[in-house]
Amino acid sequence: MFIDSESVVAFAIALGLGLLIGLQRERTADRLGGIRTYPLIAIFGVLSALLSQLQDSLWLVPTGLLCMTVLIVLGNLERMRGEQESSGITTEMSALLMYLLGAFLVLGEKTVAVAIGGTVAILLHLKPGMHKFARRLPEEDLRAIMRFALISLIILPVLPNRTFGPYDVLNPFKIWLLVVLIVGIGLGGYGAYKLIGARAGTVLSGVIGGLISSTATTVSYARRARLEKGVAGIAALVILIASTSMFIRMFVEIAVVAPRMLPQLLPPLIALLAVSSVTCAIGYRFFEHRQNEMPEQINPAELMPALVFAGLYAVILVAIAAAREYFGNRGIYVVALISGFTDVDAITLSTANLAGNGVLAPATAWRAMVIATLANMLFKAGVAGILGGRALLRYLAILFAVPLTAGIAVLALWPGG
Repeated sequence: MFIDSESVVAFAIALGLGLLIGLQRERTADRLGGIRTYPLIAIFGVLSALLSQLQDSLWLVPTGLLCMTVLIVLGNLERMRGEQESSGITTEMSALLMYLLGAFLVLGEKTVAVAIGGTVAILLHLKPGMHKFARRLPEEDLRAIMRFALISLIILPVLPNRTFGPYDVLNPFKIWLLVVLIVGIGLGGYGAYKLIGARAGTVLSGVIGGLISSTATTVSYARRARLEKGVAGIAALVILIASTSMFIRMFVEIAVVAPRMLPQLLPPLIALLAVSSVTCAIGYRFFEHRQNEMPEQINPAELMPALVFAGLYAVILVAIAAAREYFGNRGIYVVALISGFTDVDAITLSTANLAGNGVLAPATAWRAMVIATLANMLFKAGVAGILGGRALLRYLAILFAVPLTAGIAVLALWPGG
């Protein structure tokens, strides 16, 4: 029997929400379940409802609720008697879930059942590591996870999914969906930083810092270059690596909003990535003997930066629509140049989305992205020079000259541009 994608999504959401609630409950002294039990409960609920639909019978859902009630009462007996803390209901929950999975193997899609069974097995096997992670997670990082849940699971679903405003280009749901994407990429980089630690090394410092925030990385290393002697060269290299890692963000963003446009949009960007990577490799040969400790990173899951990005993206959407109507492609390039000084993500997402919808020619889209990237590099070099001093500016001028020249050459000479 075929199972539609909505059911698969339901299982994924149940797993995510269960992990979220379980993570919070894991940190409380008085609890019935933790980071493993709540995902099992959520999957149990979805599986009960799905089996009820497949059998065209509603009895399984209330029966499952009755089973859960019995398990909760049994799990709380020790606490109700005033004895030690409850040992939880993970084992009992797993047994119930295995029963439903057995039924689902016959009535539903076998591959989905196998995937769910594997997920449950992993949850059960990773007990020590998951408990250790949940209990040692800093309170600030837990709050950041909850803020990301607010951004993605609470705000996003209530936004209207239709266009408003000037030129009918502002869709609140799609704008905020891209905010979730950008914050998610930043959180991924922050998670890598937390796993690797401060002594990440020169290359990882630049890559991870660029994924979290290339601008913040630039400011941090510029200040470090001014305060510490002999680090201007390594600071310039990390700033270039962070700027180069912007291409990774851009590739992910294009793949999400306009996957069909990847063959048309990526080749010139890949060429620039290759040139920047070679420049980074050459620079690394000169500074590899210097040790580098990554500055403390700030968790990117904040509501205010998300609101700022949403506003900036909305302004760029309207500006591109107006520029295209009154000035053609040249107007779009001006918008890309101006917006690139502060942010590359917004112009990348907006032009890729327009190209994917057939509103913008692919050549115009990737040209706008390249212009924004070059503008952003110039902006970072200027800010770093002001904050870090002449020595840093001199190194940046040498390192940034190659990718900037390559970008200009791509704009002028790339076939089909």
